[in-house]
Amino acid sequence: MTRFTRRSALLGGSALTALAACGQKTAVPEAAPPAGAEAPAPSAPGRMDGTAMAAAIAAGDTTSQEQVAAAIARAESVNGQLNAIATETFEQARAEALLPMTGAFAGVPTFIKDLLDWKGTQTLWGSRAFRGNIAADDSPFAEKWRSAGVVSLGKSTSPEMGLTSSTEPLVTGATRNPWDLSRIPGGSSGGAAALVAARVVPFAHASDGGGSIRIPASTCGVFGLKPSRGQLPSREAGVPPPVDISVNHAVTISVRDSINLFRMAQINDGTFAPLGNLTPLARRLRIGYAPESVSGTPVAPETRAALDEVAQLCRDLGHEVTDFKPPLNGAEFTDRFLLYWAAGAAAFAEQASAYSGKPIGPDILEPWTLGLAARAQARRAEMPETVGYLLAFEQQYNAWFDSMDLMLSPVTGSPAVPIGEQAPDGDFDTVMESVLNFAAFTAPMNVSGAASMSVPLSWSPSGLPIGSLFSGKKGDDALLFELALELEAARPWADRLPGVVAS
Repeated sequence: MTRFTRRSALLGGSALTALAACGQKTAVPEAAPPAGAEAPAPSAPGRMDGTAMAAAIAAGDTTSQEQVAAAIARAESVNGQLNAIATETFEQARAEALLPMTGAFAGVPTFIKDLLDWKGTQTLWGSRAFRGNIAADDSPFAEKWRSAGVVSLGKSTSPEMGLTSSTEPLVTGATRNPWDLSRIPGGSSGGAAALVAARVVPFAHASDGGGSIRIPASTCGVFGLKPSRGQLPSREAGVPPPVDISVNHAVTISVRDSINLFRMAQINDGTFAPLGNLTPLARRLRIGYAPESVSGTPVAPETRAALDEVAQLCRDLGHEVTDFKPPLNGAEFTDRFLLYWAAGAAAFAEQASAYSGKPIGPDILEPWTLGLAARAQARRAEMPETVGYLLAFEQQYNAWFDSMDLMLSPVTGSPAVPIGEQAPDGDFDTVMESVLNFAAFTAPMNVSGAASMSVPLSWSPSGLPIGSLFSGKKGDDALLFELALELEAARPWADRLPGVVAS
């Protein structure tokens, strides 16, 4: 089979054109840069962030073997409850930790999301169709992480093809939120966020095509920045999709880990300035506060209360915060984005059939994926107009920032919803309603290519994390990082632990 990537399915050129014209174990469900390169990262006793761990390994204060063994033990202590590992490669990790390593994060253990090829490891794409699919090579982004010296412990769970905001794939079963095991961790980087929140590893690879870094970061109480389009490697060489909405990066506990991971993976082709050494933001910003969904979907009272309080925190820090209502036909935007998203499901269905040798159907694909693919097929004549609309959106989005520096909004319409509410084998229309209500804020930044981040500043009265979404324009990554450092210092979160935490 031709090498498959998420970009080729999530709205890759050839499939979209066609629509427009016409030793490893698979998990089963169970009951750096020098430390201090940025602002010091707080940590719970006995827990290091990735930057500190890399520095300790480099200094000889610990070894990769020790850190990998400890991370494996932590994974084994909680994964029976979380079910966040799609494919474990513990023995390979132990062997790799014995080898000489170089790079900014040499020897630091982590997990790779099950939507990214890591050489020699199974990539399921969250799908039953791809069992036994062993990556022959690293993806371009994986090459960056491997050159940084990280040690992969395996693949973290993802929904099928990353197509929804919950992580409940039929191939591995539901991943659960360490703050409340009856709740979802978000998606599509749900496994990554659950493992980082439970302190199994200090950071994990994640990707974002419609909110898939920021949504699980919010629901699991960790930090997650979606990079600007073009900052970090996002796809294989070849014809790019008409609208390149998906990016790679990470979910982390500390902001400085996210900064250092970003820096070592940055493309640096002249489009953007290299990320320099950053410090907590010094200048004061004009922040537009947009607490309502552009599509008019409801916002839970505890989410609105949390965001109101964060807006006040920003005022207390000296920033100018004013109300803002995006001038956007939210219903039209949502419909166009969802149709483009559905085209990716249709392309994935074709790839799944080609790999498995089985016809497109419920034997290899989930009902949610099949429903999205059917929607794309029924409306394929609208694809050229939809692509044109989405391409034009970046200019419209950028105009929002004529009178502000950054925008503050919720990440999701509510804290984490119950397991099963967005299950891929649930009633399609019922699941769609839940997904649209929950994931109502993040897609505009994917379409525009903008930088955006979820910062874990709030918890609901019942103890569920509520992230705050700060967004800028394309290229505002450094500005967001500097604000994140300021917020981290003002309201530290590293010592706030979930009920399920690795020992």
